[in-house]
Amino acid sequence: MDNFKAAIVAMLQPRIRMDASEIEPKIEIPADDALGDYAFPCFFLAKAMKKSPAAIAMEIAAAIGNDSAKSKLIDRVQAAGPYVNFFVDKAALAEAVIEAVSKLSHNYGSTSKTNKTIMVEYFHANTHKAVHIGHVRNICLGESICRILEFSGNKLVRVNYQGDIGPHVAKCIWGIRNLNVGKPPAQNRLRWLGNVYVQANTAVEGNEQLESDVKQLLLKIYEGDKDLNRLWKETRQWCIDEFNDMYKDFGVKYNEFYFESEMELEARKISQQLVKEGIAQESDGAIIMDLKPYKLGVFILLTKDGTALYSSKDIALARKKMSQYKLDRSVHVVGREQELHFKQLFKTLELIGGREKEFSAKSFHLIYGLVMLPTGKMSSRAGSVVFYDDLRNELLSIAAGEVKKRHDDWGDSDVSATAKKIAFAALKFGMINRDNDKELVFDWEQAMKLEGETGPYVQYAVARIHSVFRKYGKPLPQPNKIDYSQLTATAVEMRTIKLLKSFPTVVAAAAAQVKPALLSRYLLDLAQSFSGFYNDCPILTAEPNVSDARLVLCNAVKQVLENGLKLLAIDVLEEM
Repeated sequence: MDNFKAAIVAMLQPRIRMDASEIEPKIEIPADDALGDYAFPCFFLAKAMKKSPAAIAMEIAAAIGNDSAKSKLIDRVQAAGPYVNFFVDKAALAEAVIEAVSKLSHNYGSTSKTNKTIMVEYFHANTHKAVHIGHVRNICLGESICRILEFSGNKLVRVNYQGDIGPHVAKCIWGIRNLNVGKPPAQNRLRWLGNVYVQANTAVEGNEQLESDVKQLLLKIYEGDKDLNRLWKETRQWCIDEFNDMYKDFGVKYNEFYFESEMELEARKISQQLVKEGIAQESDGAIIMDLKPYKLGVFILLTKDGTALYSSKDIALARKKMSQYKLDRSVHVVGREQELHFKQLFKTLELIGGREKEFSAKSFHLIYGLVMLPTGKMSSRAGSVVFYDDLRNELLSIAAGEVKKRHDDWGDSDVSATAKKIAFAALKFGMINRDNDKELVFDWEQAMKLEGETGPYVQYAVARIHSVFRKYGKPLPQPNKIDYSQLTATAVEMRTIKLLKSFPTVVAAAAAQVKPALLSRYLLDLAQSFSGFYNDCPILTAEPNVSDARLVLCNAVKQVLENGLKLLAIDVLEEM
């Protein structure tokens, strides 16, 4: 509970005779500043007191009026309909917020240890297919979720489950052996494999004989054919090497890598065991979970030829995770098209019982919508995608051009380093700044702009503050030596201070709801509020007391923006 809420609770307690722990959760923050900084609703008191909520609010406001006159934190109290509204002392608020940010610094907004361990599974791009911007949304969401949950006191286990076997791999290898695809290049081999897959898919689709050949090739890989396994492992490693480069781009370090090929044998055993236990059943030679009683259809575990599917492999994966970690929660960052699959999986784990049932209860499918282009939907099968390497190069090129326009005296290394931070801020923020369960249209030209709802716009707010400090040219004033009444004159100053105060609440909400978009929206609001403050309130040319107060406010804004951007895995810049 913050000091202002504590003061309000102390004022209310003698009047309504409730415990502080019961009063505090009922205190609200009005959407309109004209209605105060805090509000206490009186609806729930009406029945016991046999009065209207408005009459109760009037009585309470009148009774505690004298208390507020004596308080250093609460300036005034007034009734407004069924609410008792509390207006805090503006100078006290400014002092409390800015000194808290200064004291806690990069930990401002964080939470003490919870002793909970959370596993987040994300990215999981398939080998033998090129990475596209749909995968980029996944890795941006996954990493930001991890950072927010860690900042909120949890221990995080980052894991990546990759499809390194299956029909798509068989098609790619079939294409290498049967199509005129030429020699693989020395670099960008993942992209080359993706092109081979597209060509093979086009050649095979609708041709029963070729489809049968690909299926037989896959079975031979499962059976350990030496030549096919050598080619499979070699091409798989090409993909893993390029994935590792991508992880560096996004600042991601995984604790565990799981692969679909490692789950195959165990998945078959589990499926057979579930039949023996009467949990699964045979149907036309296949092994299935009949989930129709739960309105979830049929969950096929093994095909007629004994091949394990995603379903049974995911059961094997769940057991692998449980054997390695004691988890309080397991989050799966996977697209909406797999929503039914995860409902079927979690229900199957529940029906198995025991540890699997516990794991099911702790599991959560974080759905995210498709990434669309302004021209429409993408398809890796048809090859109509925006590939990650093309997207990365385009954004870096645009960013480098903009940096050169502003800094023609910079060397290539400075231009390149700054351009990369701007480009990835645009990319990451663009992928996060929309509710994850909604589709996203990514327009890279809009995402790169320094105006509007973009990552570079938030970065620019930080760079602008650094520019003020460079012009100031001296050590910043100490927060404990500031006259905070100098920050109470304008609405934009108080709005900025209130936003700083709300940062821990926003982080907590983003963690509880697993929604990074709440944080990106907050950072935009704070950057926009700072822009209004910067434009309306002279900083270095103001009177000394005012200038000092505004400088420490700038520093607090800078710290909170940096903290928030770090949670989204976005770098800050001192100059843009």
